[in-house]
Amino acid sequence: MESAIGIDFGTTNSAVAMADKLGHVITARFAGSGEEVETFRSILYFAPPVRTPRRPMAAYAGPEAIHQHLHADSGGRLIQSIKSYLASSTLRYTNLFGRNYRFEELVAYLLRSLKESATRAGIPLGNKAVVGRPVRFVGSKSKADDDYAVGRLREALALAGISDVHFELEPVAAAYSYEARLNRDELLLVADFGGGTTDFSLIRVGPQARKLKSAQDRILANGGLGIAGDAFDAKLVRHLVAPLLGRGSLYRQMHKTAIMPNWPYSKLEHWHHLSFLKSKENMDALRSLRVQAVEPEKIENLILLITEDLGFQLHSAVQRTKFELSQRQESLFSFRVPGIEISGTVTRPQFEDWISEELHAIQQGIEDVLQQSGVKPAEVDRVFLTGGSSFVPAVRSLFEQRFEKTRIAGGAEFTSVAEGLALRARDLRRKNSESRS
Repeated sequence: MESAIGIDFGTTNSAVAMADKLGHVITARFAGSGEEVETFRSILYFAPPVRTPRRPMAAYAGPEAIHQHLHADSGGRLIQSIKSYLASSTLRYTNLFGRNYRFEELVAYLLRSLKESATRAGIPLGNKAVVGRPVRFVGSKSKADDDYAVGRLREALALAGISDVHFELEPVAAAYSYEARLNRDELLLVADFGGGTTDFSLIRVGPQARKLKSAQDRILANGGLGIAGDAFDAKLVRHLVAPLLGRGSLYRQMHKTAIMPNWPYSKLEHWHHLSFLKSKENMDALRSLRVQAVEPEKIENLILLITEDLGFQLHSAVQRTKFELSQRQESLFSFRVPGIEISGTVTRPQFEDWISEELHAIQQGIEDVLQQSGVKPAEVDRVFLTGGSSFVPAVRSLFEQRFEKTRIAGGAEFTSVAEGLALRARDLRRKNSESRS
C-alpha cells in the first residue's frame, strides 16, 4: 500500500503528514528563519511587475513570502488568513496590480507551494490526500455556506494538482491522532483551536471504536465557532496597541475637541487589512488628523506603520505578548522599528477581560456539543485540546471547570490534525484495498 497523505490547510499555519502501512507517521519539516519547523505559514506575497506592466508579477508563499515582504522596497501585496474567506460568496476576485485573479487561483497557489515544499521535505504529494476542514467555516451561517466553502477548496486543490480528495473534520482528525497511542476505549471530546475557527467533536476512540463500520458511527456530536486565535490577537490590538497609535485620543475641531474616528483602527485589528488604508484619500485624511491631533506623535506613528507596511511585524509583536501571557501574569508589549517606538504593559486578568466575549462563546460551544449528544460531563473520559490557543490559560480553565483537570490532555498542538488526517488516509486506503481483494 502506498503512503497515505494528510493535509491540514490552516488559517495561520498549514501542515502535511504521511503515514505508512504500519501506522507510523512523519510530518514535513519546512525551512524557517534559521531552523526547520513543522508548519508552513499560510501566507502569500505578490511583488509588483518590474519595468513593464506586461511582465508577470512574482509570487511567493510560506516562509519565502515573509522573507520577500520584509526585504521588499515597497508596493507589494501580502495576503494572510485566506482560508477565512472560503465561505464568502462576495469575494470572488482579487485585483493585483491591475489584473483580476479568481479567489480559487490564489488559494491554489498557496496549496501548490505547500505541496512543492512538502515534496522537497521528503513527503511526496501526488494527486491524492485526506484534507481537513472545520466544522463551521469562518463567516458561514448555514450548511449551504459550508458546502460552498468546501467546493471552492476542492477546486483550489484540483488546480494545485491534488484532485483525489477526501475531506475530514479537523477535530475528528485530531481524535485519530490521539487514538494512535490509545490501548483502551474512551469517549473523547476534542477541542481544536485554529487561527480562524474553534471546533468540537465528541467521538468514541479506541480498539472497539475502530471496529465500527464507518467513521461517522463513532461521532456523537460536532460543533464549531468562527472565532479563535485571530480574534484574541484583535482584542490585544484594540485595547493595548491601538491606544498607543491614537485610538481614543483627541483632535481639535473648530473650537472644541473630538475623539479620533475609529475607521483606521478597525483595519489595524487585522494586520493583513492594513494595506487597505494606503489609498490617497485615507492617507490625506490621516495627515489632516495628525495636524489637528492633541497627541500628533501617535498619529505620526500610525501613518508610518501604514506607509512602511509594518503590519506583519506589529502583529508578530502582538503574538509574542499573547504567548508571554500564557506563561506569566504580566507582559511588556514592545514594538521598535526605525521611526517607531511604542510599548505598554498588559496583565493576564486584563487580557482575559478583553477576550471575555470569545471565552463565553467557547464555553457555549462546549455546552452545545454536550446537549446535542445528551452526554453528561462526567461521562467524558478525556478532553483533548489542540491548536495554538489551547495554551491560553483562560481557555484551558473553561475545560478544567467543566471537566476534571486530570482528564485534560494535549500534545502536538500544531501537527495533531495533519497526523490524524494521514492516519485517516491510511484507513481509507486499507479499506479500499480490502474491498477490491
